[in-house]
Amino acid sequence: MAAVLGMILRRSLTLIPLMLGIILFVFLVMALSPNSTAVSVLGSQAGADQIAAFNAANGLDDPLWSRYLSYIGGLFHGDLGHTFSLNASIGSIIGDALPVTVQLTVLGVAGALVVALTLGMVGALYRDRWPDQVTRLVSMAGIAVPTFWLAILLIQRLSKIGGGPFPSGRYVPFSDSPSDWFLSLALPAISLAVPVGCALARVVRTAMVEELDRDYVRTAIGAGLPPVVVVGRNVLRNALVTPLTVLGVQIGYLIGGTVIVEAIFSLPGMGTQIMSAVQQNDVGLARGLVITIALGFVVVNLVVDILYLIANPRLRGAL
Repeated sequence: MAAVLGMILRRSLTLIPLMLGIILFVFLVMALSPNSTAVSVLGSQAGADQIAAFNAANGLDDPLWSRYLSYIGGLFHGDLGHTFSLNASIGSIIGDALPVTVQLTVLGVAGALVVALTLGMVGALYRDRWPDQVTRLVSMAGIAVPTFWLAILLIQRLSKIGGGPFPSGRYVPFSDSPSDWFLSLALPAISLAVPVGCALARVVRTAMVEELDRDYVRTAIGAGLPPVVVVGRNVLRNALVTPLTVLGVQIGYLIGGTVIVEAIFSLPGMGTQIMSAVQQNDVGLARGLVITIALGFVVVNLVVDILYLIANPRLRGAL
């Protein structure tokens, strides 16, 4: 147990330089952008004196290293800066948008796991037979389908526009109505879950096939244990170790997909705010949103690594 806690602590400490590197990279990319914050706020008709006064008042003409240190200092105090386009605190905007994106991501991951386990288990249990061929075809089709096209198709077929039960473009907080909340996020979550789940299904199938070919499975079934018990208690648990490592990368793909999906379904999440910041040339807001999403992805991968350690007894024994 002490070895496991020590490994978790070491992994957590390695996140510090990684996070600082991410912040530095995003800051430099945004700072070196040719777009002028002063021009986007004051308008293209602003004179040179007005632009110079605006930059001086907001510290935009300070040396780059000074602005970076000031930004890092603000982050340690929970201050992400102020957005000029919306005249609001960037932290408050992220605080309103992040819960929506987290909820959508959680539902998307849950849906992806259902798709992956269903297709992967059916393909492995009926290896090289027609159900396996069907699951392969479904998986390939799901991987090939663009997320935005699937989102539009779901709106046309399953939303109230197409006579279905789901809303096509609004968000209902969970506190207002749990059922309406689920309905408002169901179609966006499906749009994200299908490509990720189909990609993960191939990994689940391969891992389960390898486990089903092991000697302990034949021994357990030969000893009279029901195949359902052997598969559910041993094969599935051991086979999920490998897909866990892939899940972390797939979650990153899923988080990236929320930018487009939230815009299509008009959800007030991080993706919608990023699109708005880019359209309004709000460098500060875009920087804060991108950094938050990147750091969230790093934390998610740390959690996946910890789950992988917990699920893999051989790795725990090697520590």
